Amino acid sequence: MDAKEASKIWGHSESYVRIFYKQNPEKFPKGSIRKFGTTWVVTTEGMEAITGMKDPRKNNE
Repeated sequence: MDAKEASKIWGHSESYVRIFYKQNPEKFPKGSIRKFGTTWVVTTEGMEAITGMKDPRKNNE
């Protein structure tokens, strides 16, 4: 998912992932974040690693 969408799902501002990555790139598991052109793409695993929270979308199931 793109970083803006992921940030909103986990309850953070749109720029959360970009800022976090610039400050703490080592916190992301290998291969969990990548930049395609100007868009950052992050996996659910990456978001769970940096926020310490499971995917909030799974709480509805």
